[in-house]
Amino acid sequence: MFAWGVNCRNIRQHNMKVSVNLARGLFNALKTAPPALARSHFTYYPTTATSDKGDLQKMNMFQAINQAMDIALDEDPSALLFGEDVGFGGVFRCSMNLRDKYGKQRVFNTPLCEQGIAGFAIGVANAGATAIAEIQFADYIFPAFDQIVNEAAKYRYRSGGMYDCGSLTIRAPCGAVGHGALYHSQSPEAYFAHTPGLKVVIPRGPIKAKGLLLACIKDPNPCIVFEPKTLYRAAVEQVPTGVYTSELGKADILREGNDVTLIGWGTQVHVLLEVADLAKKELNVDCEVIDLVSILPWDRDTVCNSASKTGRVVVAHEAPYTQGFGSELAAYIQEKCFLRLEAPVKRVTGWDTPFPHVFEPFYLPDKHRCLAAVKDIVNY
Repeated sequence: MFAWGVNCRNIRQHNMKVSVNLARGLFNALKTAPPALARSHFTYYPTTATSDKGDLQKMNMFQAINQAMDIALDEDPSALLFGEDVGFGGVFRCSMNLRDKYGKQRVFNTPLCEQGIAGFAIGVANAGATAIAEIQFADYIFPAFDQIVNEAAKYRYRSGGMYDCGSLTIRAPCGAVGHGALYHSQSPEAYFAHTPGLKVVIPRGPIKAKGLLLACIKDPNPCIVFEPKTLYRAAVEQVPTGVYTSELGKADILREGNDVTLIGWGTQVHVLLEVADLAKKELNVDCEVIDLVSILPWDRDTVCNSASKTGRVVVAHEAPYTQGFGSELAAYIQEKCFLRLEAPVKRVTGWDTPFPHVFEPFYLPDKHRCLAAVKDIVNY
């Protein structure tokens, strides 16, 4: 009995040592080795500014947006900038230092009420001033949906041109960020693409973000700028410091090719640029990459010309598959380019589920899924 007790104690002590050593080893492993899923799902491909843009300055995307709003506030004394925490610089720092420069009467915080932010912005614009409103996350734009699609978008039409709120721009951070889960990761562009009277754009980096935002502020229609939040710091480019605009409704061909057309917007553009590299290296397939840039209106000519040339099209976006904006592209391409297509248009998208947290890497249309789509469409 005594020997049995001694043996049990020895066994417990041995097991405790093993447990302690195992725990220490796991801790050291976690401390020294980065988790496998910590890496971003894309590689950033910077845009190079043309030589006619003047002086350049290295900026990330939130700094380029900040400079665009600084220019707008400086040029237009009627311009107002407002939203939740905007006066403090915003949660992503896009409005940093602007309240100090232009005063709290022009740059200010609002209550946590998206419907109120949109309604106030419509009134400001209708009164003749310039409204730059921030919705802190695109996921929370839905309380303002009625104000935007039923009031802002229709104001000019329903008044027979007597009134409008064209000097209204709404900014909203959107898309995956690595840890946003279901309420801080959504891409709601397709909801607004169904609304005549609005313009909707999504930048891929700092140069485009500044040019699109300034173009939207100057445009005589209410505009929404969805800004991929993961690019605020990850995207760094040499940005022109002067005033310039990017054309709304115009897509960019980032890489020319003859075999497959790859279409995306926002962060997904960078995924597709890497896919084009992989397709050339592994499959000897020459891909043309298009950044759609503008969701509403979208560049039908550029898309259809490319589809007619390559005969194969893959559209990729983070939003869910069903009724994502890729559905509109696929339907239009197959209606207008049917006789020139070698295969049906393929879509690589988020799944028809709420945006997950720990399963985000499996939800996103990453390079592996997009490259598989290229293989499928070439072998169709």
